[in-house]
Amino acid sequence: MSVRIGVVVFPGTNCELDVLEGVERVGASGELLWHADADLHGVDAVVVPGGFAHGDYLRTGAIARFSPIMDSVRAFADAGGPVVGICNGFQVLTEAGLLPGALQKNAGLKFLCETATLRVETAASALTLLARPGDELRIPINHFEGNYVCDPATLERLRADERIVLRYVDNPNGSLDDIAGICSEGRNVVGLMPHPERASDTLLGSTDGVVLLRSLVAAAVADLAATG
Repeated sequence: MSVRIGVVVFPGTNCELDVLEGVERVGASGELLWHADADLHGVDAVVVPGGFAHGDYLRTGAIARFSPIMDSVRAFADAGGPVVGICNGFQVLTEAGLLPGALQKNAGLKFLCETATLRVETAASALTLLARPGDELRIPINHFEGNYVCDPATLERLRADERIVLRYVDNPNGSLDDIAGICSEGRNVVGLMPHPERASDTLLGSTDGVVLLRSLVAAAVADLAATG
């Protein structure tokens, strides 16, 4: 079964081709989805990639949430379809209400472009299905507003429901509770600041992101099986 993964492109997105190559390395086919087109073209999973959607004017992701395609992404997610937001895509998903909390400027107000060590906290998500809790992954980060925040009640729910998917081993940006990635209540929507597509080939210096991309493909296959 060939899994088709749609990659949303906003004006200012700059990681869409990296994601396409990443998912193709793990056996899926990728298709670019223009933000002004509400049609998902029957894809089996959706990735909202990194970049600067609409220039990140106002707040990051605040304009992108109103693009026509986001209504379709929301309906797809509500039906159980796998959706992953990477970096700017994570910001878009929080602005769109698909994930709780928000991303603010990094502690120290510094742009970060480095490799971070992440710890897998749960295998029960569309992005970690094939990983093992406790695994440590070396994956690049590239952001200025990656400091995850939420109110105390939301943090308690995330902890209690094991919806913190990835944590930083050595927190680079001040993110609350060392959070690098979270998932939705249905566990099919995942947002993370690190870039697994940039750690998907030895030529990139690491293949630690492959398990996450393969997990997304596996989640799409499982969703297809469940929905017939």
